[in-house]
Formats: sequence, C-alpha cells, structure tokens
Amino acid sequence: MFGRYSLLGNNWSAAIGLEIHAQLTTKTKLFSSAPQQYGAPVNSTVTLFDAAIPGTLPVLNKKAVELAVISALALNCKVNPISSFDRKHYFYSDLPAGYQITQQRQPLAENGEVKFAVYQPGVHSKPYYKSSKIKQIQLEQDSGKSLHNTKLNQKYIDLNRAGTALIEIVFQPDLENEQEACALIKEVLTILKRAQTCSGKLEEGNLRIDVNISIRDENNNLGPRTEIKNVGSIHGVVHAIVQEKKRQINIIEGGGIVQNETFAWDVVKNSLTLMRDKEEANDYRFVPEPNLPPLRLIINNSTKEFHKDIRNKENILDLKHVPSKVPETPQNDRLYLIEKYGLSDVYAYNLVAQEKLLDFFKKLLSEDSSRDPKITYLLLMYKLLNALKVKSMDLENCYVSIDYLGQIIDMLQKKVISKMTGDYLIQEILNVDNSVSPSELVERENLKIISNPKELKKCCLKVMEREKPLVATYKKKNKIVYNELLRKVIEYTNNRADTNVLPQVLTEVLNDHLNNRL
Repeated sequence: MFGRYSLLGNNWSAAIGLEIHAQLTTKTKLFSSAPQQYGAPVNSTVTLFDAAIPGTLPVLNKKAVELAVISALALNCKVNPISSFDRKHYFYSDLPAGYQITQQRQPLAENGEVKFAVYQPGVHSKPYYKSSKIKQIQLEQDSGKSLHNTKLNQKYIDLNRAGTALIEIVFQPDLENEQEACALIKEVLTILKRAQTCSGKLEEGNLRIDVNISIRDENNNLGPRTEIKNVGSIHGVVHAIVQEKKRQINIIEGGGIVQNETFAWDVVKNSLTLMRDKEEANDYRFVPEPNLPPLRLIINNSTKEFHKDIRNKENILDLKHVPSKVPETPQNDRLYLIEKYGLSDVYAYNLVAQEKLLDFFKKLLSEDSSRDPKITYLLLMYKLLNALKVKSMDLENCYVSIDYLGQIIDMLQKKVISKMTGDYLIQEILNVDNSVSPSELVERENLKIISNPKELKKCCLKVMEREKPLVATYKKKNKIVYNELLRKVIEYTNNRADTNVLPQVLTEVLNDHLNNRL
C-alpha cells in the first residue's frame, strides 16, 4: 500500500531516472549507406531500407559499433562480448517498418556508473558529488520526423533521420531533483564530446532525453511512475521535472491516485502534454531481429574465449584498440585540479565546465610549474572571458597565444603590472593584428606597476591639487568622495597604481589634509 505523504513541500522526495538517446558521429546510418547529415533537403538522405521497402536488409555499420563501445567504456560500463538485436514494435507514421531495431534482451553494455558534480550558484554554496548507475546501453536506430501543419490539418513525414545511429543510455532512478538531472546530462554530454562519439549539438537533436519520475512516501516506497518523452534540451528537462513533481504531489495531496502515464514536452507552450497510458514492456512485442546475427566483440584477450568456436570470423569485430581511445572523465579532472593544484571545488567545477579553459589551464601550468594556480584560474575565468565578451568573440574560436597568456600571469604574479594593466594586456593580445608580446607592450608603454608608497603619495597629492573642490567636501568615512578620489588617482597613473597599496596611502594623505585643515 502506498504510504502517507507529508503535506510539507520541503519533505517531498522523488526518484528520477533518465534515458539519454545520443546520436553517434558516424558518416552513414546504422543499417544503411545513407549519409547521416543534419539540415539536408527533406527526404534526400533515404535509402530503400530506411523507407522499409520489402526485400531490403540491414547491414550493420561497424564504425557505429566502435563509437558505441568507446562511449560505453567512457561511461564505466561492462561491454558484453556478445549482444543481439531485437525488433521493438510500435506504430508511428514516421516509423515506416512498424518496428525499431534495438537491443533489449542482450544489450551492448551494462552496469555502468557516472560520477558527477552538482552545482547551481544561488542554490548550492559549493558543488556536491553524486553518482548514477547505468542499467544498460543499447545500439538502436532512430525514427523519422513528423511535421505538422495545423492550418491545413496535415502531417508531413521526413525520413532523413530514420535509421540514424543512436545509443540509448538507460540510468537507474537514483536522482532526487532537477538539479541532479541537469548535472548528469551535462556530464554525459561532456564525456561523449570528449570521446568524440557524439557532437552534443542539442539544437540539432543530437541528444534527446526521456525522464521517468516517481514520488516517494515517508517509508521510502515509490509511487506509480510517469514518463516524459523526447525532451530536447536541458532547460526542458528541468522544467518538465518541476512541473511533473508538482502535478503528482497535487494529485496525492488531493486524495487522488497518480496514473501510469506518458507525457510529451511541448517546447512552444513550455508544458506537458498527455500522450497515452504507459505501455507495459510486452506491448512492444519484442522479438529477435532475424536479419542480423549476434554482435560478437573482442575488447581484450580475455573476450577472445567467447568466440573461439565461431567458424565465421566475419561476424566478430576486433576492437582491442578501442580502450586506448577512452578519454579522462570530467570527474577525475575535477579531483586532479583539487588535489594537485589546491583549487576549490567551485574553481575545479567551473574549469571543467569550460573545456577550452581547462586546456589552457593545464598548458599554462605544465609550461611553468611555479605559476600560481589561483592567479591562472582567475585570469582565465574572469579576465579572458570578460575580454572575449567585450569583443563579441567566442571562446571556442579563440586562438590566443598560450605564451602571451603566460607572460601576463607571470607579470601579475611577480607584481610587475597591476590587475587593471593585466585587463588591458588581455584585450591587446586578442587583437588579430597584434604582433607585440605583453612584455614588450609593458616596456614600450611604460605600464609597470607603481607600488612605492612615496611615488603613490606624489600621485595622490597631484590629483588632490587638481580636484580641490572635491577634496574640500571630504570628511572621514565619506566613502563616496573617497572612492571618487581613488578612481581619479588610478586614472591619473594610467591604471598602474597598486590597488593593494594605494588605499592606505590615499587615506593617510587625506587624513593629513584634514588635520591641517582643522
């Protein structure tokens, strides 16, 4: 019996499971020679097999298998040496065969785990770490697209996408909220992009997510599960979970019973739309695919034993080279940054979230181990990103010199230049026509920092002489006048004043002036 629920919203808990469908970066489709090409003219990349013309047979794309295995290993899964294909029957207008070729009974891989960090500024003070178990990963073909013309009450079918190579990553329902779901999707996306097995372009439909949600009672018993199909964005997943949790809680608190239903996510209305009652597994009438033999893989020497009695060696794929292509996981990178460089959890999280900045960071510190990791992080995460934003430049297309960045970091670390001069130098090295190094610019434009208190005092006195009306209004603890004078002194020195020393010098000069005035 489903137990009693607390009426306090903060005490609700949910069990959320994701099924992530990732399109593999193959040149052709999973079972045909048609090109896998986004944006092609309607129905222009369709073979007879894709259109389910009788008499056509599937031919397995070996590259798709290789990419799927790399993905599975990158997601810490056990790759099965033998897997098989099944037909999953359902009837949509954009599924011409009336079934999808997938792997239900013997999937490509099983028992994986993704460790990831959950962090949302404003919600969490710092990242916390979570893991989600993977039940299985299966190779399968995609369906086509249905395009609706509501004015004419017509539906158009585009089969360009039909048969494209997918992996479906089925996670256990071990997430508790929308922040964790969002973080897991981002982690999987990063892993697949690092592995170069999925481009991760959500706007092109390369990643689509099904979300399963149940509410827990006070005894940790799960209620009926609902499913949200084909959500095409992380933003959509977050809002879909929030809405569905609220809907289920309202039903239960009102004395009703949550039904086992399937919803679609309406991108335009930003809301859920009921599709149908949730099918049971046997509604799909899974049967073995008769036109494809079992998929036999050799990943290492130990898996050879599974295939020693097979006469037809053409049915065996030797993928012993694949493990060397598996990249480092983002979570390992975070732990590495924390342990080796002493970065905070937040700093490590932010760096790993920006792949190119992480690459810059690693190169800068490997080039010179004496460089301060914190100064390097702050320059990349704030100075460089802000400069790119000012110049309307994209980080992915930024080819700034690592040597030039290193020079700026070294001068900041050795207090040769001020922070503001560092900002100026970043702007300069981003100019396409710039051929002068930061060190040369500092010498040529006389940009070295002024840290000597006597020099700074002279600058303060000169500014005060020029700003007599403003100085006359100054009183102790008058922050507005003080800050204005501070700004003018910095401006007078062409941003060369050491802002760690200047405030104390200016305070002393102003206090002397006040005492003399009294």
